[in-house]
Amino acid sequence: MKSLLSVDLEDWFQVENLREAIPRSSWENQESRIENNVDKVLAVLDEEDTKATFFCLGWIVERFPGLIKKIHKEGHEIASHGYSHDVVYNLRRDEFSSDLIKSKDLLENIIGEKVIGYRAPNFSITDWAIDVLIENGFLYDSSLFPTMVNIRYGKLINYNIQDKSCIELKDGFYEVLLSCISIFGKNLPWAGGGYFRLTPYWIFKKGIERILKKKDVATIYVHPWEFDPAQPRFKNIKLQYRFRHYINLKRMESKFALLLKDFKFQPIRKYIEEIQTNL
Repeated sequence: MKSLLSVDLEDWFQVENLREAIPRSSWENQESRIENNVDKVLAVLDEEDTKATFFCLGWIVERFPGLIKKIHKEGHEIASHGYSHDVVYNLRRDEFSSDLIKSKDLLENIIGEKVIGYRAPNFSITDWAIDVLIENGFLYDSSLFPTMVNIRYGKLINYNIQDKSCIELKDGFYEVLLSCISIFGKNLPWAGGGYFRLTPYWIFKKGIERILKKKDVATIYVHPWEFDPAQPRFKNIKLQYRFRHYINLKRMESKFALLLKDFKFQPIRKYIEEIQTNL
């Protein structure tokens, strides 16, 4: 079975690590680099004949509907990343619901089909959000990182989260977990982002192979801004945030191409459909 590939569609200035330097109120004044960066991602995907799930931020969708149409036309799944990129567990239930509906409506009006997948900004999923997703017609969430490495990540404490790639949380609703590997009894993130950019490729490849010996699929993610080493740089943020954001941006495109050559991937939606078919 093919592993799962996803792209969190957000611009460089919307990343949580840069929030200290770039407040939400300044987003409209920042230079958008999303279209060029997405083109780089799409080019690599096309070269390797690979389809992915694009978790699209509503703020971007509203301003670049043509980009969403382009991604969809090329055969990739369109899913929701919310509208405002707010951390879910800091929202009230009604605020999250409004954000979610706004994002979903924008996407469905553009692509003309139902959106069934969601990923929380900063993987900040929480228990009560699952019910809101189900109420609004979603069939899966892919936000859970079963690791304690990053305190920003959310948790699902009221569900029996087992050591699997995908879990049916409630009847017909699935949680697709981000990949981790266990080292000395600790789960380390092994799915993408700064972890992928920092780790030498041959080591990352070994980790994916290890995951696939135990599970049916690995779940990987990237961001378009990671393909842009020329993006503006900020020094007035914490050193750890600066390191996470800028490490090895120059190598991202070539490492991503190697990953697609070494492993086969598909969109999450197709994986969910395969699970349902085999029930």
